[in-house]
Amino acid sequence: MGLLGACVVPHPPLIIPEIGRGEERGISATIAAYKKAAQWAVEKQPDLIVITSPHAKMYADYLQVSAGAGAKGSFAAFGHPEVSFSVAYDEEFVAGLSVLADEIQLPAGTLGKQDGSLDHGTMIPLYFLQEVGYRGRIVRIGLAGISQENHYALGVLLTQVAERLGRRMVLVASGDLSHKLKADGPYGFDPAGPVFDERMGRCFREGDFLKLLTTPAEMADRAAECGLRSFWIMAGALDRRQVKSQLLSLEGPFGVGYAVAIFNLLQHDESRNLGEQAAKLHQQEMVQLREKEDVYLSLARYSLEHFVRTGQRAAVPENLPAELTRQRAGAFVSIKKDGQLRGCIGTILPVRDNLAQEILANAVSAGTGDPRFSPVTEAELGELVYDVDVLSAPEPIAGMEMLDVKRYGVIVESADGSRRGLLLPDLAGVDTVEQQVDIARKKGNIASGEQIKLWRFTVTRHVVKD
Repeated sequence: MGLLGACVVPHPPLIIPEIGRGEERGISATIAAYKKAAQWAVEKQPDLIVITSPHAKMYADYLQVSAGAGAKGSFAAFGHPEVSFSVAYDEEFVAGLSVLADEIQLPAGTLGKQDGSLDHGTMIPLYFLQEVGYRGRIVRIGLAGISQENHYALGVLLTQVAERLGRRMVLVASGDLSHKLKADGPYGFDPAGPVFDERMGRCFREGDFLKLLTTPAEMADRAAECGLRSFWIMAGALDRRQVKSQLLSLEGPFGVGYAVAIFNLLQHDESRNLGEQAAKLHQQEMVQLREKEDVYLSLARYSLEHFVRTGQRAAVPENLPAELTRQRAGAFVSIKKDGQLRGCIGTILPVRDNLAQEILANAVSAGTGDPRFSPVTEAELGELVYDVDVLSAPEPIAGMEMLDVKRYGVIVESADGSRRGLLLPDLAGVDTVEQQVDIARKKGNIASGEQIKLWRFTVTRHVVKD
């Protein structure tokens, strides 16, 4: 009893014939593979299928497990309410999972507002599973904006609960790959898209979950994927097990990547402690990043770490180079965690005696005063990566034709001077001046039709270089 196997499946709504209305024939390989995977799962005679879905309830800091006796759903949002589902949840399993999560202080369980209706990331796998006869219970799990280690740990717990309760369980990791495969696709093209999909295909084909777990965050972000966290949970469920993997299909004719893969369990193998291996590699990477920091980055890190640990603001260290102690300039400090923004605060013009003081103050503000995020905790400090942007003095410009998204940042100000928005140059996903100005308008709460004044500035960017 326990985990019987796991599979990866996509969730494009057009794969449902009533919705695709013939268009689904463009992904015929995916459909054939999906049917094979569903048949494979049902032939294992599970009494429980766990589905992890990017479109179930998602929180930034909590992995929610759907609670209650069951749920219903339909494809009404896609114009087909007649294609509907009603499933029973395994309440005993959910309760046991929540207890284990609490015991190890994993931010996972049934807290938070419950989504009573099934999402399409859950219903599409159900469509194929029920088509081949599955009528058992399910457990539905959403993803979160927290670390890979937390998702992996939840997967480990899933297998443990199945073993304790004697459940015959199959795990279905629902998730699409890159959404940026084609310029004429619905989300456009990014070179990282095909690279990400090729990487996932290799991971699934070879059962290389360490490669899966160490996928660069920047690559995944640029690829605009939606399934990686589902795959992390699946890898955790397969912790310390050899697997026989089979990639059934991998295609993306509409600009979004779809993969179907199945993983049969082989013997226990302590060398497949891939979560621990990934964590060790991550720790080594963070040490190497620290070693590559220049004085600007180490100053920002020192400032925030000192404040979080002591509650006091750090003084300017001795022996800093003159460019930090004698120059005055505006500066932005950006903080990232797990490849995602964790805070960003800066000053357009200098407001302190020197650049060192500017960085010291803005690092604390970015870590504790950005209203988009909760304050950084001491437990997070070792996971943070810093960028420091030093700004030139802004110069007024006559129009957008004097901007260049790679070279210049922009300041957009309302005609009456009461509102202002700023955007730094050379940001991922900002490819045109129109995009740049539009984003700056929104940051300044300036409507698209309002008259504006424009400034441009250059940036000296301090980042950890590969």
